[in-house]
Formats: sequence, structure tokens, C-alpha cells
Amino acid sequence: MRDQLPPGLPPDPFAGDPADPSAALDAIEPGEPLDPHERLAVEEDLADLAVYEALLAHRGIRGLVVCCEDCQQDHYHDWDMLRANLLQLLADGTVRPHEPAYDPLPEAYVTWDYCRGYADASMNDALHGDGFDV
Repeated sequence: MRDQLPPGLPPDPFAGDPADPSAALDAIEPGEPLDPHERLAVEEDLADLAVYEALLAHRGIRGLVVCCEDCQQDHYHDWDMLRANLLQLLADGTVRPHEPAYDPLPEAYVTWDYCRGYADASMNDALHGDGFDV
């Protein structure tokens, strides 16, 4: 195997195969390390992701939906894949290609904004209760 894939990604089906079709990608320039500001942003996203998963996974939410800037379509990412992508960004400034979710259930995915709002509401409820006086 040419490299160790981060946790959450499937094993390389061509590991050790001399006819590996992805070998041509080895000639592509490697990613550049993140600058301190970018690194901090990714670390904050990782911390947020852990909170969001803890709050929402047990409610049946499988991950996040992101509208792709390139193709203008929704892409569905499970928690583990998101974490692996962010860790890969920290490691070498790149995100490896990955297989999109096959026939995802859109209702099982939420946006980053939804997660932020849900986390804020959960924190407010934990600190102040439901806000209703009886």
C-alpha cells in the first residue's frame, strides 16, 4: 500500500497492485500545508463536527449535506467521511477523492447551519431550561 488512509475511509482496493489505475495520480503535485488560519478553521470544524455528531447521530442523522459549488448538486457525507476529510486536510492540505453516498436518504442529512442552530439551541436549553415558567 502506497499510503495509510485516514480512519473512516474504505481500504484501497488496488493496494499492492502494480496495475493500480490511480498510480497516474502520484505525479500530481501534493497539496500545500494549510496556513495557520486555515489550520485553525479546520480544527474548529473538527471540534464542531464532534459536537454535532454527538447531538444528532442518535436521532438518526447520518451526516451533512453540502451543495457542491462545482456541480450545484447536493452531496451527502457521513460523519466518518467528514472527519476523515478534515483530518486529511490537516495532514497534507488535500482531500482524497471519495465515492458519493449511494442512494442516500436526504432526510437523514442536515446542513452545517442546521447543526449550528441545533447545537446553539441545545446549549441554551442546557443552560436556561426550556424558557417557560410554570
